[in-house]
Amino acid sequence: MTRLTTHADPASQRFVANESAMRELVDELHRKLDAARAGGGEAATERHRARGKFTARERIERLVDRGAAFLELSALAGCDMYEGDAPGAGIVTGIGPIHGVPCVIVANDATVKGGTYFPMTVKKHLRAQEIALENRLPCIYLVDSGGAYLPLQAEVFPDREHFGRIFFNQARMSAAGIAQIAAVMGSCTAGGAYVPAMSDESV
Repeated sequence: MTRLTTHADPASQRFVANESAMRELVDELHRKLDAARAGGGEAATERHRARGKFTARERIERLVDRGAAFLELSALAGCDMYEGDAPGAGIVTGIGPIHGVPCVIVANDATVKGGTYFPMTVKKHLRAQEIALENRLPCIYLVDSGGAYLPLQAEVFPDREHFGRIFFNQARMSAAGIAQIAAVMGSCTAGGAYVPAMSDESV
């Protein structure tokens, strides 16, 4: 490996300006990640908990092996879209071990518009499935969804890589021996009902 022969001068005006600009960008990134992790906000989360339900992130925390890392995917999907109504695109996706087996986990965030699917929610769900298919990882779906977000439903079904593709992918993976498991934890209407219906096992 070639070593860098130049040296940064942390006292130089250019270095200080670059460091300041980078810190601002990192702070902005952290703010956006915090907003995505907050889901639908404090009031929506309180209503959700008042129904005796865990949030999507709390469900994942209890599902994966204790002390194990959960690699979140596409955390900023939906950022600055839909007038801020879909933090994290209303779904949490990632990879975590369950009894030592790495699994792709897809959890609807019901604090965000009842866990409904925005166009970007679909894209995020499909990306998680793509990773599962490429790596032959079992898929665990934590379903709490009202289906498509009705004001934007015309944008949810229009092309090959949209809502219906989720169910097609489930069928493909199931046929290939990649387990599809759904746990219904709340609303399960319209498009939200197809995920457990297309799974190998549903609880």
